[in-house]
Amino acid sequence: MNKEFWEIRPETSEGEINEMLEKVAKFIAERHLAPAGILLFESIRPLHGIGSQALFFILPVAEIIFDSKKYQQFAIMMEDENNLKKLIKRMDELDELYNRERREQNKLKRQHRKAKRKLLLQKIFKTKNKTA
Repeated sequence: MNKEFWEIRPETSEGEINEMLEKVAKFIAERHLAPAGILLFESIRPLHGIGSQALFFILPVAEIIFDSKKYQQFAIMMEDENNLKKLIKRMDELDELYNRERREQNKLKRQHRKAKRKLLLQKIFKTKNKTA
């Protein structure tokens, strides 16, 4: 019976695993959920084997939403702690990248607002000095 299980279990290559890790990390980081995702995956890391089996347990329901083969490959991928570490590391890297861009945009906005305030104050004080 164990041999039958391994025959129906989908095979995953290293390239497919890396591609799937990238997709999941990008999906989470683009929605600015990386800190929550990192916390979740770090907290389940000691129980990665049980978590992977839980993914298989909810497979019948998950097949309604996700592609069955890809979902099973993800569950198999989560069995290996190294893959989980790679996913966490990649989410952190992407979060830093996306936040860096957002921080730079916010910095430019702050500088623009500061310049506007400065200009407004110069206009206000110049008009007061001319009338006085």
